[in-house]
Amino acid sequence: MGQITEASSEKFLQLPKWRIRYHEAGEGDPVILLHGSGPGASAWSNFSQNIEVLARKYRVIALDFPGWGRSDEFDPQTAHRFAVNAEVVVGLMNALDISRAALVGNSMGGIASQMVTALHPGRVTHCVTMGAPAPGGPQPFYQPSGLTEGLRILFEAYRTPSEENVRRLVEIMVFDSAFASDALIRQRTENALANPNHLSNFLKGLATMHIDAVGQDEIVHALEKSPVPALIMHGRDDRVVPVEHSLRTAALMPNASLLVFNRCGHWAQLEHAGRFNALLDGFLSDASA
Repeated sequence: MGQITEASSEKFLQLPKWRIRYHEAGEGDPVILLHGSGPGASAWSNFSQNIEVLARKYRVIALDFPGWGRSDEFDPQTAHRFAVNAEVVVGLMNALDISRAALVGNSMGGIASQMVTALHPGRVTHCVTMGAPAPGGPQPFYQPSGLTEGLRILFEAYRTPSEENVRRLVEIMVFDSAFASDALIRQRTENALANPNHLSNFLKGLATMHIDAVGQDEIVHALEKSPVPALIMHGRDDRVVPVEHSLRTAALMPNASLLVFNRCGHWAQLEHAGRFNALLDGFLSDASA
């Protein structure tokens, strides 16, 4: 298998409501990677350090949600953001004739992993989340209520997507500033500026972007009964979504394991790529999981 690049792995798929860009590489059991919500986010920017390694053993699919990357725009006045994400994951699986898959989601992508697991449990072999908000919210033992420092900067970068603001965003996403490289910041800035409608539509949908609007109680109760093996990962030093969210999620799901990365921010799959890839492979390969 030659080197996998953004261009070489890029594909497009027309779903009933949206045209979706995705990346595909490898053969084997399907693993679907789901990105987060920051400006300039895309499947490739979130998972470029993971796709090639995982593709040595799995059929890896990483999609751009509507409203991000090179997928169609999404108008938040027409549907709920999180419900659409879950719908797109299932729609993509149907279109690619994938009956069941492991779902691996960072942040907002983790919400999609949770929702598909709750609403379509027969379609999910493994539910994996990294830095994802908890359905129903965390128990606020350690963190004050209100927006975190990371979310405040994320919203500022949406309102004013300058390279300076994107740099502030990337720097707060990681624990080690060495991972806030100029190349990553340029990539995220270019992605963010490529389609201004993605930015404005995200801001229009902020008022309704919470899990309450998609049946919070239903999701929580379904996850409490879910037999799906789950690996709940979080960076101890996450300044965007506090680690207690994953404590809550792991407590909800009866077949969940919790892993907290030390010296790690919001992007475990980037800051600890080698360890993340190995742990994910071990979890997916473990017949007893």
